[in-house]
Amino acid sequence: MSLTSRAASRATSQLAPRITELAPGLTTTFVREALHRAIVGVGPLPPAAHAADAQLKEQKGNRERAVHEVIENHVRYAGAQGFVTNIGGIVTMALTIPANVSGLALIQCRMIAGIAHLRGYDLDDPRVRNAILTCLLGEDTVNAMIKKKKLPAPPMALATAPVNDPELDRILSAEVASELITKVAGKRIAITVGRRVPIVGGVVGLGADAYATWRIGRYADKELLPRAAR
Repeated sequence: MSLTSRAASRATSQLAPRITELAPGLTTTFVREALHRAIVGVGPLPPAAHAADAQLKEQKGNRERAVHEVIENHVRYAGAQGFVTNIGGIVTMALTIPANVSGLALIQCRMIAGIAHLRGYDLDDPRVRNAILTCLLGEDTVNAMIKKKKLPAPPMALATAPVNDPELDRILSAEVASELITKVAGKRIAITVGRRVPIVGGVVGLGADAYATWRIGRYADKELLPRAAR
């Protein structure tokens, strides 16, 4: 293991316990809060369904084009917040990671919710909300969890399950929170240890968050197939 890798590993182990100390709200509850705000709207961001409908109108009723526009828009949003929250060095890392995690969760939840709405899913349905959170984990993680029997099925099957499993709510909140915090913390540590110029961290953060959001958007696009009109 290289010196840089060892330093990154040490920084990860030291920083991980501090994240929730510095931001007590950054526990499993922040995941559900991000999803709720994504669906109902927050600040200048209108509700996910409203934004998706606006894209549908702009694309003259073409739902697939609207889905792609929703993804592209949120990739840009993710890149912008990734740039802002990744400027700085090791001193600001523990303060900006919670903001980066929460911001990324909100943006990605809003994107997936918009896709789900365009495909005919009810965003008030707890099964659909669990499917949205499952998409946040990404295809590789979801497949691994299904193989280990930690998750019963992929997003599409969860969204259309006969009944909602309340226990799944808790499991998904914990898994998504852990996944987001690990990814963001790991990215920040790699940037800080490997790069000493703050502005470079912003540029790398922009690219990393935008790419991660694009991948999740494509996964949601593939998983959340159109529902039959009812």
